[in-house]
Amino acid sequence: MKIVMIGTGYVGLVTGTCFADSGNDVTCVDVDANKIARLKKGEIPIYEPGLTELVIRNTQAGRLKFTTDASEVVPAAKCVFLAVGTPQREDGSADLRILWSAIESVAPHLATDAVVVIKSTVPVGTNAELASRLKELTGRAVDVASNPEFLKEGCAIDDFTKPDRVVVGVTRPEVGEVLSELYKPFLRTDHPFLVMNLESAEMTKYVANCLLATKISFINEMANICEKVGADINHVRKGIGHDQRIGFAFLFPGVGYGGSCFPKDVRALVSVAERFGIEPRILKSVDDVNVAQKEILFQKIRAHFQGDLKQKTVALWGLAFKPRTDDIREAPALVLIDRLLEAGANVRAHDPVAMENVRKIYGDKVTFCPTPYETLNGADVLAIATEWNEFRSPDFEVLRQKLRSPVIFDGRNLFDPEKMHRLGFVYSGIGLETHS
Repeated sequence: MKIVMIGTGYVGLVTGTCFADSGNDVTCVDVDANKIARLKKGEIPIYEPGLTELVIRNTQAGRLKFTTDASEVVPAAKCVFLAVGTPQREDGSADLRILWSAIESVAPHLATDAVVVIKSTVPVGTNAELASRLKELTGRAVDVASNPEFLKEGCAIDDFTKPDRVVVGVTRPEVGEVLSELYKPFLRTDHPFLVMNLESAEMTKYVANCLLATKISFINEMANICEKVGADINHVRKGIGHDQRIGFAFLFPGVGYGGSCFPKDVRALVSVAERFGIEPRILKSVDDVNVAQKEILFQKIRAHFQGDLKQKTVALWGLAFKPRTDDIREAPALVLIDRLLEAGANVRAHDPVAMENVRKIYGDKVTFCPTPYETLNGADVLAIATEWNEFRSPDFEVLRQKLRSPVIFDGRNLFDPEKMHRLGFVYSGIGLETHS
């Protein structure tokens, strides 16, 4: 099947590449000429394990192409996917200007039997409005479908090729059949292909992300309570997680969620609810708890130094919002850096892949170190903001020797508190009893 992917960001590039890898003829389109030039040379603008190899293989095989000119490739396409950004406005609503601009660029070139598929996360009603705009622009009815993505950064290729489910919203069964054929190679293990109306598909994306965000904010709030009353959140988490109605997924306490999806989608659904006269109290609380949770590590460090952080040096492990990605959007580590710098502290930081992205923000205000251990040179304490695997089993003797004082503030609960106490560390996690 001939496919055009409008947008070569995270979703568009992964989706287009995986479709090409299953034998389709895919062209990815982007207005950023520099990005397209890099992609043609096999240079991937994002960090995603396995993606570089997949892009190069399919480019060399001729199944995956890149261009800035939609008019050259849209006329022959059976499916035109829209995978452009829908960033957050100041009021929390989704900004759809890029989406509507993309529509205007492709509409004149659509084949009469083409299906336009929105892959971007968009508010309820956007697909219906898209159908109306396409009719105005083309003078005919154009098939529109909603196909929300459920990719996790760091394992997006596995998520796409081995999906839990594929969700599509359509207005005609025949459109669902076209997309079913496209996704058939990825649904060989009886995982469902769910067909519904446009509005239900749009809501499915938001509801899924908002529920996962709710679980994170909930367990973080419970962790904060545990820490005050002398309970251990790890024990509590196990106590509730074995209940099949609850489960363990997304019940790991930490310093808050970040990234491009959860913060934006929670606020966008709040905006949608308010537009329809509904007060989304739970969703607002989810966001409020998360914003406050990102301050936790700084509050702990400031309390340790009795409010005076001037000329103190903090070693920081982890900058990305989660491991296996270089994405720093809404990352808790950035909140910590901001607070530390405001308080007059020095920051020495390391992340396996995200340092260059953070350097663009802070420049020489932060010292970026090539290894985790180098951050410890002259550091008064160590703070951990991202749970990279390479941070889980450090040489604790080296840590103790390099740190001015053996103090660790762990925002991801990577280590066992009793073990750390035996090794002579002051260790403070999230929702754990502090050992000193």
